[in-house]
Amino acid sequence: MWWSDRARGLAALALALSLGGCFQPLYSEAAHPGLAADLQAIEVAPIKDRIGHYLGDDLITSLNGTGSTPTPKYRLTVTLTQKIETPTVETQINAANAATVIGTAKFTLTQIEPEKVVFQSEATTAAVYDRTLQGFANLRAERDAEIRVARALADEISLRVAAALGAKG
Repeated sequence: MWWSDRARGLAALALALSLGGCFQPLYSEAAHPGLAADLQAIEVAPIKDRIGHYLGDDLITSLNGTGSTPTPKYRLTVTLTQKIETPTVETQINAANAATVIGTAKFTLTQIEPEKVVFQSEATTAAVYDRTLQGFANLRAERDAEIRVARALADEISLRVAAALGAKG
């Protein structure tokens, strides 16, 4: 009977390999000609605060990972708000033992010439981190959570912008 399990596994592997070339990315160049160039031509306006700096860098990398600097056709403006919640408190020391960084980004994609709004939306994400009695450890954990929030927001924003530009074209 061991040979039938092995045969089933090989059949599943052969099927997966044969269908591997049938799929293409949803927002690929073949499905939406010119989308990659449009994404690279998005200028990301500076975003305030430290988490905004992380978000801006992640957006630039996500939208234009090539390092090229084409003439901007679109401008992405992001307004970011951040709050920290401490839902649980350790009763013996009366201090929070965990915290949640919540980031909300309101963003607008504007065509530069002629100036008109192409797409606007809002994205929210959160990251949890543990708190201790050590101040520096809390600071570092909070900053790591901010970096995770910025990365998740950048992924969400770039996906929504790609969808809007893909539907437009």
